Amino acid sequence: MKEAVKQLQEMIDKSSRIVFFGGAGVSTESGIPDFRSVDGLYHQHYAYPPETMLSHTFYERHPEEFFRFYRDKLLNLDAKPNAAHYKLAELERAGKLLAVVTQNIDGLHQQAGSKRVYELHGSVLRNYCETCHKSYDAEFMLHSEGVPRCSCGGRIKPDVVLYEEGLDNDTVSGAVRAIESADMLIVGGTSLVVYPAAGLIQYYEGDRLVVINKTALGAMADLTILEPIGKVLSQITV
Repeated sequence: MKEAVKQLQEMIDKSSRIVFFGGAGVSTESGIPDFRSVDGLYHQHYAYPPETMLSHTFYERHPEEFFRFYRDKLLNLDAKPNAAHYKLAELERAGKLLAVVTQNIDGLHQQAGSKRVYELHGSVLRNYCETCHKSYDAEFMLHSEGVPRCSCGGRIKPDVVLYEEGLDNDTVSGAVRAIESADMLIVGGTSLVVYPAAGLIQYYEGDRLVVINKTALGAMADLTILEPIGKVLSQITV
């Protein structure tokens, strides 16, 4: 890995508009399980598959079961940013990193200090009443029971993009603009099988494409490092 990290360092040194596109593998080093690994949510046993339970249809038809699963598996509020999150924030402060585009919903990039973060699938830290639109934090959701209700009586929905729901247009537009203008794209911790988010990679037109951890890009990358992201990025100097 030493030679690969050296090559990565050289590419970062030559770049000034880096964009990082990340998925669940970025947060596994913070103790948050991903979906598709051997120990991920898809390999655990529930009455319904996780993909079904995290769909809009299931949310509408079985809200109590949805929120039971949501509190149990998606509200990892004790998780802390890891070396990858902190290094990306450091790169941004140094004027090297243009943006983080993430499929994660845990808010750890912002907690680590990143300012420009495009959360394609929303965030568990934001929740709103479907009736009056009053905002509620994640702690309220974690400690609520059954279907969480607003003071007005309306149901409180996490600001998370469920299966069957569309991505936020402004978030997608911002992410596309960042990727289009990037002179280096680092893709990490994503299998790139969830669309439309994974399709945003096609907007990158540069010649420094780096893949860290798992992804489906394969031979398309200029550099591939099959090691944990935090382990790799912690060795980069800014």
